[in-house]
Amino acid sequence: MFRYLRPASAFLFAASFFSTGWSQATANLSQQGWYADPEIRIFAGEYWIYPTSSDPSTKARDEQSFNPLQQKLRAGHVVHPVYLLHTSLDAFSSTDLVHWTKHADVLDVKNVSWAAYAIWAPTAIHLNGKYYLFFAANDIQKKDTFPGGIGVAVSDKPGGPFVDAIGKPLIAEFHNGAQPIDPFVYQDDDGSIYFYYGGQGHCNVARLAPDLKSVIPMKDGEMYKEITPEHYVEGPFVIKRKGVYYFMWSEGDWGNSTYGVAYAKSTSPTGPFVRASKILQSDAAIANGPGHHSVLQVPGTDEWYIVYHRHPLGTTGANQRVMAIDRMYFGANGDIEPVKMTKDGPGSRSLAQAVQRSAR
Repeated sequence: MFRYLRPASAFLFAASFFSTGWSQATANLSQQGWYADPEIRIFAGEYWIYPTSSDPSTKARDEQSFNPLQQKLRAGHVVHPVYLLHTSLDAFSSTDLVHWTKHADVLDVKNVSWAAYAIWAPTAIHLNGKYYLFFAANDIQKKDTFPGGIGVAVSDKPGGPFVDAIGKPLIAEFHNGAQPIDPFVYQDDDGSIYFYYGGQGHCNVARLAPDLKSVIPMKDGEMYKEITPEHYVEGPFVIKRKGVYYFMWSEGDWGNSTYGVAYAKSTSPTGPFVRASKILQSDAAIANGPGHHSVLQVPGTDEWYIVYHRHPLGTTGANQRVMAIDRMYFGANGDIEPVKMTKDGPGSRSLAQAVQRSAR
């Protein structure tokens, strides 16, 4: 979920952090700037990360650059005025998890007529020869009646530009108390496409149509199934390993050291999910408040990585976050072991070599 830096402290810290190449650089990710909520994928033979931007140096756009609906939305009630600055998403690509190339503005509100601000927490998938990017926009609250929620955009390339696929939000209101933010799209082995999302302490799972442009009923007819586990706050993510579904989420207070990642296991992608344990948490020697993560499995291996954001030591602003990556391991019983945060990350991992080995 998007949170924004307090400008005064942000500029001062950014000057020292990004100009000196701080010692807590993590696989070069932290040096990419202020980003949060990173989702990692493998597209077109490369690693791709799609995060939320929280750059305090973003310049405000000329209001005349927005369409009439966007101008109206931007002039209305906004929970935090700084959200008005956030109108696009960047992406990063790499062949080795260390050297990253920035792709600026892969999604921009100029290509989404109803989205005016607060573009947050993207999730991506490659399907039907296209790349789809889901995102939250406009930070709608329970009583809001204006357009907003979770949208979907499409592109021919993983680096965009992504353009609105349906001309309106995919999910435009609260269901089961879940704010329509923090989406995660997951395709199961049988081709079924599940969609997990939710903020404000509630999480839903839904099914998407094969073209990803609408929500369809589940086998029992339910459209939005609540699967909220104990202590859930936001940032759902799902992986499957050896027939077991691992539902993961962020819990605690995003602005302090209680923030972290927990998980549950199930034999079904729709649960039930009972909290197992917290596997990523603050380390006074490394960083605070790690969370809103994603997980990568290297193709053809049982090698796993967790990508997340965290608050570097020495920062005091709740929104001062950088991306990080570390290894994630499983125990003999299939449980996820506690993640050990590192200062510099696990080092280089060639995707090409992994693909070659898996093809043998």
